Amino acid sequence: STYDEYMFVFTDIGPATDNVAFHFQVNATDDAGGDYDTSQITSTNFQAYQNEAGSEAAIGYSTSADQANGTAFQGLTGSLGNDADSSLAGTLHLFSPSSTTYVKHFYARTHSSGSSGAATYAQSDFTAGYINDTTAIDEIQFKMSSGNFDGVIQLFGIS
Repeated sequence: STYDEYMFVFTDIGPATDNVAFHFQVNATDDAGGDYDTSQITSTNFQAYQNEAGSEAAIGYSTSADQANGTAFQGLTGSLGNDADSSLAGTLHLFSPSSTTYVKHFYARTHSSGSSGAATYAQSDFTAGYINDTTAIDEIQFKMSSGNFDGVIQLFGIS
């Protein structure tokens, strides 16, 4: 409850597994089990990408990355590569997580090097939505869709 906005900064996030996505989910104070499976998220996502060879580029809505009151971990990226020149950088902003009156809004912007078969892509993802829970949020977890990751996640409180 110290700040009205929290910003998570992701630097050099590298997955151990190839072709995975970076996700988050929160845990409310009324979920003592800590399973990160009760806070419903409604979100939207769009992505811009370009093939490393310059032969393909697009921008558009990503239907596979949104939720409508879903309890799954929320995706923040498309498919990430795990080779030496691939990583993720970005931010996630979470608003009023300690509020017991309102839902919690968020938005994220990430940039990464992704892969699809033999092709490598530079991609930017834009994700926004709300956590449909009026209970205070006191935990957040970040994970890949499969496997572990390394890198730096910093948390800043914004007045």
